[in-house]
Amino acid sequence: MTSSIISRRTFLKGSASAIALASLPRFAQGQTTRVRLEWQQFKTTPQYTSFLNALRTMRANTNSGSMSSWSYWVNVHTNYCPHTAPYFLAWHRGYLYYLERQLRTVSGDNSLNLPYWDYYSYPRMPAEFLDSSTGNPLYVSQRTGSNVYNALTLTPFGSSVWNFQRGTTNAFEPQLESAPHNPVHNLIGGYMANINTSPMDPIFYLHHCNIDRLWHAWALPDGKGIPYTTNPYNSSTSSSYWAGSFTYASGLTMSRYMTYYPGWLGYDYANDNKPTSLPPSAKASSPFKLVQAQMGNQLVRPTVANIAATAPRTVSNTARSLGGRANLVLTEASVSASMPLDAAAMQTLQATLAAAANNNPAGGPQSVKVVLDNVQVLGNAANAGFFYNVYINLPPAGDVTGERQRYFLGTFGPFEASIAAHHGGAMLEFPATEVLAGLAASGLQEVSVSFVRVSGENAPQGQVLRVGEVRVEVSTEPPWDRSPQVTRPAGQCYC
Repeated sequence: MTSSIISRRTFLKGSASAIALASLPRFAQGQTTRVRLEWQQFKTTPQYTSFLNALRTMRANTNSGSMSSWSYWVNVHTNYCPHTAPYFLAWHRGYLYYLERQLRTVSGDNSLNLPYWDYYSYPRMPAEFLDSSTGNPLYVSQRTGSNVYNALTLTPFGSSVWNFQRGTTNAFEPQLESAPHNPVHNLIGGYMANINTSPMDPIFYLHHCNIDRLWHAWALPDGKGIPYTTNPYNSSTSSSYWAGSFTYASGLTMSRYMTYYPGWLGYDYANDNKPTSLPPSAKASSPFKLVQAQMGNQLVRPTVANIAATAPRTVSNTARSLGGRANLVLTEASVSASMPLDAAAMQTLQATLAAAANNNPAGGPQSVKVVLDNVQVLGNAANAGFFYNVYINLPPAGDVTGERQRYFLGTFGPFEASIAAHHGGAMLEFPATEVLAGLAASGLQEVSVSFVRVSGENAPQGQVLRVGEVRVEVSTEPPWDRSPQVTRPAGQCYC
């Protein structure tokens, strides 16, 4: 498959006259709700043929300014998608809605709905996407892997995860994006390993439909801590979180509050249950290798890299580095970077954690983050097939596999590096206040950041990623939103 990635300015200019969809969807009361099916069921229905026909037609259309071309929707995502940012889930919900409508237009089948890939039940990519027969619109040759078992985690669905948006504690959206979303991109690889090219692979849309489904399943039955809105057609009754609109192209927008609940966009999923276990059969047959120190699959602190230290310094008007390590090169081996924090830096870190715990916005540092600065993808690693779980202060001895989340910061691979570049830089930030606060009770004597390698079926060996600097920063920015949280009115349903 080929696609023309064009700039936002060019895209807007070329597509303005092509917009034919309404800017705000209106789901008529009483209208039958469309049901998105899991792929294994979807392929047994007449929708399957319509889906293939639509893909063939759109992939053959070389006019990237046409809504009926595949590259048009790739460019929508490239130019407007938010990642590691607020509204990651909500923006993509509207994106899928509009693409689904265009698929119906192109196919001429008004019954066509997007399918989803439930990798918590079927961790191997559906066979139809791996069939290289001539004319199969589902196949792309660039993929590195097809099994995403090691991207899966139940952490976002834990009982303590009640809040939703970034900037709150125990928040669902950033956890779901960190895993399984990002690792699925990395393990499939090819187009999927880069934020700009990932929508070129048809599996992208099944992946994001499942991410959307998992959000909906988590929110049921009462919406948990999602900022509420009471009326899909009256923004004045919404939380201020839903003010404004999403842009997908010139003239193609959607009011944010419309993405609060799938039913307001006229669809639901065949399975609205959140996962409660990992697929047991996949673990034994998984081709993945989890590299953790030198102790098999026991999670302990990997060997500390012998690399140069960086001194504490002011980074910006709001942030100060407490120290770090320079020029960390990642390979197939797991590794740690131990931060050389002096007594003054450690005192500052302890005071920052205390300020965060006491809600003390007195002008001093209030939050902590781990920064990966000047990240680079090396050699053929851009095709991915691997990623790293990033932890802070893993114990130097003993197996902590069962409580890995206590130390977990996020994931890092070529896909995350492409996100950093997409946002105009080469830096990734991992909020660490909450994790460090949970570890401080046992004595915070050092800071060590560990990169635990997860390799897929065809993972590259040797040097794959370089980090110009790994550092610990304190910031005057609050670790979470301290504004009063809006309480959901009694009897307010998520519907």
